[in-house]
Amino acid sequence: MAWHEWPLILFTVLAQTAVGAYLLLGGVILKGNLCVGVNDRLHKAMFFLWVLMGLGFAASTMHLGSPLRAFNAFNQVGSSWLSNEIFTGSVFFALGGGYWLLEMLDKGNEALRKLLLAAGMLVGIAFMYSMIKLYLLDTVPTWNTVYTPIAFVMTMLTSGLIFGHLLLTGSQHKMATLDRTLPFVGSLTVAISLTALVSQLIGLGDIQTSVTTASELIPNMAQLQVIRVGLLLGALAVWFIPNLMNSRPGVPVMVLSFALVLLSELVGRGVFYGLHMTVGI
Repeated sequence: MAWHEWPLILFTVLAQTAVGAYLLLGGVILKGNLCVGVNDRLHKAMFFLWVLMGLGFAASTMHLGSPLRAFNAFNQVGSSWLSNEIFTGSVFFALGGGYWLLEMLDKGNEALRKLLLAAGMLVGIAFMYSMIKLYLLDTVPTWNTVYTPIAFVMTMLTSGLIFGHLLLTGSQHKMATLDRTLPFVGSLTVAISLTALVSQLIGLGDIQTSVTTASELIPNMAQLQVIRVGLLLGALAVWFIPNLMNSRPGVPVMVLSFALVLLSELVGRGVFYGLHMTVGI
C-alpha cells in the first residue's frame, strides 16, 4: 500500500465523506421537515462535518513541496483539473461554512441561507467531479478506468451517508423513515462497490508495461482486500442493527459504523495509490 501518500489518502477520503454528508443534510434541511429544536441541534452537529473537511485540507498541504506556495495551485483554474479541484473544494468550504456560520449566529434572512446551502451542494458536486477528472490520466492506465469514478462516488455515498446519519442521530431527529431507508441505500452502494472491486481485480492482469503488470504492484493485494471488505461489511451490519431490532439508531452504533467504514475507505484508497503505474518504464 502507498502509505507514503497518506496526505492524499486522508484528503480524498475525508473530503468525499464531508461532501456526501453535506448533500444528505442539505437535502433534509431544504425539505423543511425539521422542528426548531432538531434544526438547532443538527447545525451544532454539523460542526464535525467542517472539522472533517478541515482535517482533509490540512492533510493535503503536507503533499505540497512548499506549503507557503500553496496559492500557486490556483494559477491554472479552468485549464488544470488540479487547480479546479482545489478551487472548487475551497469554494465548497466557503459556501457551506458560510451557510453554517450564518445559521449558528442567526444572521441573514432565510432566503440567503438557503441559497448558500444549495450553492454549496452544487459546488460540492463540482468538487467531486474535478477530483475524479484529476485522476483520469492517460499516462496512468490503472487509474484511467471507470473504476476510479465508481470508487470515488461510492466513498462519497457510503461513508458520507453513514456520517450524515450519525450527525442526524446526534441531533435526535424524528424521521423514522429516514432511519429505515438510509441503511438500505447504503447496502446498494456497498453492492456496487464490491461488484466494481471484483471486476477491477480481474482486469488488473491485462494492464501491463514492458516491466511489470498491475497485478504485481501490491503483493499482498488479497489480504488488503479481505480487510477492506470485512470492514465495509462490518460497517453495513452495524448500520442495520437498529432496523433488525425495530428500534431507532443510537449515537454509539452510528459512531462504530462510521469508524468501520472510514477505516475501510482508507485501506481502499491506500490500495488505489499503490496501484499507480505509468505507461513507460
